[in-house]
Amino acid sequence: MLAAMGEFDLIARYFTRPVARAVLGVGDDCALLQPSSGTQLAISSDMLVEGRHFFADVDPGALGHKALAVNLSDLAACGATPRAFTLALALPQVDEAWLEAFSRGLLSLADAHGCELVGGDTTQGPLNICITVFGEVPTGQALLRSGARAGDDVYVSGTLGDARLALDALRGRIALPAEVLAQARQRLERPTPRVALGQALRGVATAALDISDGLVGDLGHILKASGAGATLNTSVAIELLAACAHPACTKDLLAFENRLGYVLAGGDDYELAFTAPVLAREAVQAAAQQAGTPVTRIGCIDAEPGLRLTDAGGHRLSSEFASFDHFA
Repeated sequence: MLAAMGEFDLIARYFTRPVARAVLGVGDDCALLQPSSGTQLAISSDMLVEGRHFFADVDPGALGHKALAVNLSDLAACGATPRAFTLALALPQVDEAWLEAFSRGLLSLADAHGCELVGGDTTQGPLNICITVFGEVPTGQALLRSGARAGDDVYVSGTLGDARLALDALRGRIALPAEVLAQARQRLERPTPRVALGQALRGVATAALDISDGLVGDLGHILKASGAGATLNTSVAIELLAACAHPACTKDLLAFENRLGYVLAGGDDYELAFTAPVLAREAVQAAAQQAGTPVTRIGCIDAEPGLRLTDAGGHRLSSEFASFDHFA
C-alpha cells in the first residue's frame, strides 16, 4: 500500500527511537557518540543494492536483518562490541507494509546486540541500503588481518557454502529438496554475525576477518597483509557445507568439485576466518564454547607465499577457486 508520507514522517514513524548509549541520536545534523574509556572506535560500512545483493521479492524483514548483520559481521571480525549505526535508505516509493517489516527485521537484530540507530538519510530512488556501524574495542586489542605467522592454525566458524547453494537454487541452476533449500535460504537471507566469538578471540587469535566473498579470496587478504601463505585441507573443509548433512540431501546431489566450490568460493557466509598459534588450541575451543559457536581447524599458515589446497592424504590439488568480485 502506498502512503502519502514525507521523508521526515517516514523517519519518525519507522526509524526514530530513544537512545540509551549515544549522547545524541536521530533528530540533529549529527549524532554524538562518546567512546568508553580505554577503547577505540571500530567503524565499518556496507551497501546492499537490489538486483546485486538481493532479489526484488525478498522478504523485507529478512532484508532488514541482513542489512545490519553484514555490518555487525565486520565488527565481529575486529573483536569489537556493537554500539550504534546509521542507515541511508533509497526507496522507489513509500510502502508502509514493506517499511514496517523492514524496520522490524532491522531493529530486532539491533536490539539483540545493543546497537542503536542514531541517524542516517532517506531519499527516493532504486532500492539501496547503506549502513555504517560503530563499535568499541579495548585499545590495542582489535583483531586485524596482519598478525598471522607461519605455523599458526587456520580456523573458520560455523558452516560455509550454504548461502551460495541457496542462491543457485533460487536462480534455477540446481534443484534442491524443499527442506534443504529452506535451510540454505536461511543462511543466505538471515546470516548470523559472530559478534560474541570475535570478542572471545581477543588475545587468542593472531588475525581475523569475516567471510563475505568466499573463503579462498578472503583468506587471501589475511595472507597478503601478514606476508604469509597457507595450506588448507579440503577433506575437512568440504564437510562445512551444512546442506549435505540434511537427511533429505545426499552427497550424491552435488559432485565433490561443486561442493568444494561452494565452501571455498561461495560467498555471503558471514562467518569468521581466523588464525591462532598451535599452543592456543585449547583457548580457541574455550572461546568457541563461550560464544556458543562451533569452529573448525582447516589448515595452517606457511612461510611460503600462496594458498595450497590438499586432500586427506596431503596431496596437492590442482583446482583453483576464485572469490566473488563486484566488478569482475
